[in-house]
Amino acid sequence: MATNLSKPASRGLPCPFCSPEGIVERNALAHVRYDKTPVTPGHALILPNRHFADYFDATDEEFSAMHALVRVMKARIEAERHPDGFNVGINVGVHAGQTIMHVHIHLIPRYAGDVANPRGGVRGVIPAKQNYPAT
Repeated sequence: MATNLSKPASRGLPCPFCSPEGIVERNALAHVRYDKTPVTPGHALILPNRHFADYFDATDEEFSAMHALVRVMKARIEAERHPDGFNVGINVGVHAGQTIMHVHIHLIPRYAGDVANPRGGVRGVIPAKQNYPAT
């Protein structure tokens, strides 16, 4: 299957996600690799094959392809690592924490006790908002 994994990143540097090395799963429009600096064991990145920065610029087909691989990898990580939960996250833009300008979805397995208090989950990107009052 043909893929577009060669487009360079900005500033003339090669995109670390456009190399075929490290791909662990793929479909026609997207692929998966494990994060080189994982938050937890099994932390996977799901990416479109086409190089672009903004998640909201994905075609409907690319959305479907990426999210199909999220499900595939969830099942694989569950079978291999037996996590207690997952965080799924996407950083869009520098001010949201995106550091590599090739769209990627983080699939982060979570394990009981990996943090003292997981309440608030992805709300932790703004620490003061993570522990909101119970209703």
